[in-house]
Amino acid sequence: MSESFNQSVIDEFRANGGKVGGPFEGGDLLLLTTVGAKSGKEHTVPLGYVRDGDLLLVVASAGGAPRHPAWYHNLLARPAVRVELGEEVFDAIAVPAEGAARERLFEHVVRVAPGYGDYQARTARALPVVVLERPEAPAEAPEDVTTMAGKLLEIHAWLRAQLGHVREEAGAHFAERAQHEETRGAEHGEAGSAERGEAGSARPGEAERGDLRLGLRLRQHCLAFCQGLELHHRGEDAAVFPALADMHPHLRDALDRLGEQHRVIARIQGELVALLDGIGRAEPRRFMAELDRMSAELRAHLDDEEEWLLPVLVAIPFPPVTGAPQSDRPGK
Repeated sequence: MSESFNQSVIDEFRANGGKVGGPFEGGDLLLLTTVGAKSGKEHTVPLGYVRDGDLLLVVASAGGAPRHPAWYHNLLARPAVRVELGEEVFDAIAVPAEGAARERLFEHVVRVAPGYGDYQARTARALPVVVLERPEAPAEAPEDVTTMAGKLLEIHAWLRAQLGHVREEAGAHFAERAQHEETRGAEHGEAGSAERGEAGSARPGEAERGDLRLGLRLRQHCLAFCQGLELHHRGEDAAVFPALADMHPHLRDALDRLGEQHRVIARIQGELVALLDGIGRAEPRRFMAELDRMSAELRAHLDDEEEWLLPVLVAIPFPPVTGAPQSDRPGK
């Protein structure tokens, strides 16, 4: 679809509560906003979607073109996306399905919308099936945010929840990998075992794909967390901390210490992202040690921010008035 046609569909969608005419009339359509992997600019595209129970699925079909669409490359680089569904707008984390999960979901998609089977027949690439995961609101997040203190607590609750989610995904990934390695070892140890690929044994490459079944999911959640944290810290360093230092000179030493913590955490984030590049081969103990070290320093940093800043932020309304310090929610 051309950019001008896309924009006309987007405008009609937003003007009519998610309803459009023309070739999409009566179809299930959403708007997906990603951030450009290279440009850093927001891009919105209209996409068909399919539900599988509670899962919301989109397919990077590009009409069966030989290459993945740009929005798919964007979400691989920046997993935090925005979804417009009817009149509802929400943040999500985009996670492409892998291995057997992808096969099952694609079969479901084709049953609901057979046209995707035609698209798959036109190209040699496996069409990615992307799950748009809507993060649950953390239990500790404030329900009604009316001050900057409440906004800080909301952001911190999101960061703590995402960090815990990454920890769970990492544990699941390495447990899955260990199980496959044990299975492969048992198969190789069978007396007179038949050549791999026969009935009852894994096909070539199957175990390796299984090893990575949770790897991309972990990568997407970890990137979303790291990028959300980076955005939060960048906003604090550029706007919030300087404004607070002017308003409350007695906080300058504390703000300097928080800024230094930002730099330490950024370095640890870089190390963790580097580990993710080789998640399929990562040594579990080292990876988990890095994650635990980062978690401990991050949680201590969040505790320090709340101790030093909440007493003054509680007096600043949110949304802030012109000239007051501002902060954005990760992913916004």
